[in-house]
Amino acid sequence: MSVLTAAADQSVCAPLPVLGRDVTVPLVTGGEVTYAALDYAASAPALQRVWDDVAAYAPYYGSVHRGAGYLSQLSTDLFENARRTVAGFLGCRPADQVVFTRSTTDSLNLLARALPAGCQVFVFETEHHASLLPWRDAQVTFLDAPRTPRQAVETLERALADRDPHGPALVCVTGASNVTGELWPVRELAAAAHAHGARIVLDAAQLAPHHPVSVRELDVDWVAFSGHKLYAPFGSGVLAGRADWLAAADPYLAGGGASRKVTRREDGGVAVEWHESAARHEAGSPNVIGAYSIASACKALTEAGFDTLVARERQLIDTVRAGLAEVPEVRILSLFGDDAPRVGVISFVVEGWNSSHFAAALSAEYGIGVRDGLFCAHPLVRTLLGADPGTQGECGAPEAAPGEKSLNAIRVSFGAGTPDEHVERFVRAVRELVRDGAKWRYRTEDGRCVPAV
Repeated sequence: MSVLTAAADQSVCAPLPVLGRDVTVPLVTGGEVTYAALDYAASAPALQRVWDDVAAYAPYYGSVHRGAGYLSQLSTDLFENARRTVAGFLGCRPADQVVFTRSTTDSLNLLARALPAGCQVFVFETEHHASLLPWRDAQVTFLDAPRTPRQAVETLERALADRDPHGPALVCVTGASNVTGELWPVRELAAAAHAHGARIVLDAAQLAPHHPVSVRELDVDWVAFSGHKLYAPFGSGVLAGRADWLAAADPYLAGGGASRKVTRREDGGVAVEWHESAARHEAGSPNVIGAYSIASACKALTEAGFDTLVARERQLIDTVRAGLAEVPEVRILSLFGDDAPRVGVISFVVEGWNSSHFAAALSAEYGIGVRDGLFCAHPLVRTLLGADPGTQGECGAPEAAPGEKSLNAIRVSFGAGTPDEHVERFVRAVRELVRDGAKWRYRTEDGRCVPAV
C-alpha cells in the first residue's frame, strides 16, 4: 500500500465548518469563483462553532470583575472559565498562570517587560519578528539558522555553555516555522535550556492550531499564541506559564484591574498595591469576547480530535508538496529537508517570476488567496533564498515589476477548515501559470502587484 493510499485510508473527517467557506469573489478574466482562503498562517477563518458561541453570548455581554449586576457576573464567570479552558487546552501545571493578551506579539512583549535584571536571551534568527524583536532591554544572543533539528539543539547547547551561569537566561523558540511549516525539537531544546539553568518560552502561534501543545509534556516555562490563528479572530492572545517573573515585574499596563489597592501618600503621591494574579497584566476592560472565542476554539479542536485533524492535514500537505514537485521551476523553501515533519505552511519561489506577480495572478485569475513577501521573518527568508543579509526586503512585496527578480517568496497555508478542492485548485493554478503564463497584465501600485485596469 502506498503512503498516499495509507494516508487516505486514515481520513475520517471532513473540514471543520468555518466562516467564509461559501464566499465568492470576482475574477479579472470574468465570472466568479468560490474563494480559496490559503493564508491560514496569517489569520485563519473563524470556526462556525466559535461564531455561534460568540453570537449566543453577545446579548449578555457585560463588564467583568467590577459589576454587581447579572450580566457582569455572567461575563466574569465566562471570562474566568475561558482562562481555565485555555489552561486545560495547553496542559498547564497547577501553579501556572494564563494571561489574556492581544496576540502572540503582545504576549512576548509582555514577557520581555517581565525579564529579571541582567537576563540573557537566546533566540534563533529563524524566528518570526514577534519573537525575534521584543527583547530590546536584554542582552540578546542571536543564533544562526540550523539545518537539522539536532544542529538546533547543539547550537543552543554551545551558546548556553558560554553564558554567565549565575544570571537569569531565557530561550525563545518557535514550535512550527511560519515560513517553512517545519516542526522544531521543542522538548529537546527545553531540556538543553534547563540543563544550563535557563528558561524557555515557546512561540506556538503556528503550532497550536495544528498540533496539541502541552506545557507540561514539552516542559516549557511559557507558551504564547494568538486567537486569530486558532480560528478565533477577535483580537486576543495568550501567555501561559510560570507566575514568578510575571508577579515580580511591574504591570505591563498600569490602570484599573491591575491594581488591588490605591491610596494617597502623606507626601501627596499615590501608593499602589498591584495584583499578583494574571490580572496584574490585564489592566483595563479585558477583551471578554476575544477570550471566550479562544476558549470556544480550544474546545472545538479538542472535540474534533487532533489525531484526526493532523492525519487529514498531512494529506493536504502531501497533495501540495507532490503537486509543486511536478513543476521544475518551483523551489520549496526548507531548513530541515523534505522528510521533516511540518504543519500546513509551505513557502516557495518560482523561477522567472516575481513572487508578488505570481501571488497576484493566483488571486485575480483563480480566486486563491496566498501570501507573498518575507512573512515578517526577514532573516530566515534571506537565509533560505541565499541572499546577502543586508539585501533590502519588506514584509509585503518589494517595489519590483512583474518578471523582475525580487527578494520575496510565496506562502500557501491551510488547516482544519480547508476543503480538498482548494488545495487541488491551487496546484492546478501553479501548474497552469508556470506553463502558460498569466492571462492578464499586472503593474506595481504602492508596493503591490495588481491587475492593470
